[in-house]
Amino acid sequence: MQGMKKLGASAFALLYSLSARADYTFNFPDPVTPMALDTLHVHNKFMLITAVIFVVVLAIMIYSIVKHRHDKGYKAVVDKPPSTTVEIFWTLIPFVILLLIDFVIMGIPAYHSVVMMEDTRDQSTMVIKITGSQWRWQYEYLDGDAKGIKFVSNLATSNDQLNNKEEKGEHYLLEVDNPLVLPVGEKVRILMTASDVLHNWWVPQFGSSRVAVPGFIRETWVQVEKAGVYRGQCKELCGKGHGYMPVVVNAVSKEEFAAWAGKKQEEQKAAGDVKEMTKEELLAQGKTVYEKNCAVCHQVTGAGLPPAFPALTGSKIAVGPIFGADGKYQKDSHLDRVLNGKGVMPAWKATLNDTEIAAVITYERNALGNTASVDALVQPPQVKAARE
Repeated sequence: MQGMKKLGASAFALLYSLSARADYTFNFPDPVTPMALDTLHVHNKFMLITAVIFVVVLAIMIYSIVKHRHDKGYKAVVDKPPSTTVEIFWTLIPFVILLLIDFVIMGIPAYHSVVMMEDTRDQSTMVIKITGSQWRWQYEYLDGDAKGIKFVSNLATSNDQLNNKEEKGEHYLLEVDNPLVLPVGEKVRILMTASDVLHNWWVPQFGSSRVAVPGFIRETWVQVEKAGVYRGQCKELCGKGHGYMPVVVNAVSKEEFAAWAGKKQEEQKAAGDVKEMTKEELLAQGKTVYEKNCAVCHQVTGAGLPPAFPALTGSKIAVGPIFGADGKYQKDSHLDRVLNGKGVMPAWKATLNDTEIAAVITYERNALGNTASVDALVQPPQVKAARE
């Protein structure tokens, strides 16, 4: 009896906690794109058709069970041989009905939705390339007012929240440092790929998702009709950091988008002007870059997760020489690994700029328990020269 009371109390506590923390809904999120709205209409139509079929079949079953009960005195006819013609007839009738429903009543709207999803050409005003990497998104605007803008979007949830050292925020694991910005009402063609494994860029209110495949360019499109902030996630299992790869899209008016694009272009132009930095400046920026991009594998402390993700603390690469007598970086040096990658270590030369790479290398060589005796500082001009 005591055990039953404890079980009941546990069940009540579980249900209460779920109701307190979960946002229950019995429908799709509010659609904000034509594709999502069309998908919702098709879904509702299919659900109605399925419900009607379910009710009709269930009614026939209940009628047959009740009508032909033994206690009603019903006697099965066993003296009449079965008719092959009748059996074929009653097999074909349901088949034809379901065929009609599937290919006409349900097939036509489904075909319309699929065509809409695949049509990326009609009246697209902007093209954006999205690249998935473990575990972040890279956005590149290929034309329009924002042409040339390129940035990486990382999880912005703090490590203290991840480690339960502080209260979790409203958008826990669904917040980023650099959201994708789109103009309201504009059809945007999206080119999608990946640099390592399969990823899937998914925002529920957009009504579409597309698997990003390494070595291939896949297409979809988005036309947001309502301003707001929309959140999603990677929908393809992509490794240990899969749950830390959110998508955030900020849909703004055309005027706000133009202003944002102009400001972002100026910021990128300024970031491209490489210059010498002090050790303090490099360490401060390097810590930020490291925690956003490197800590998910090598950990905040630099301890790593061996053998897949080796420790940086005490690493021969992290404290060893970088440049040779001729001033050029050596193969398999710290700079070479960050620029070009090796094994599961991705190449960062297309993701981080010269200043960010110089800063994060300097940080790794002078923090995380390391004190490099040679090439302790790496300057942005050195990284720029290494690219050439």
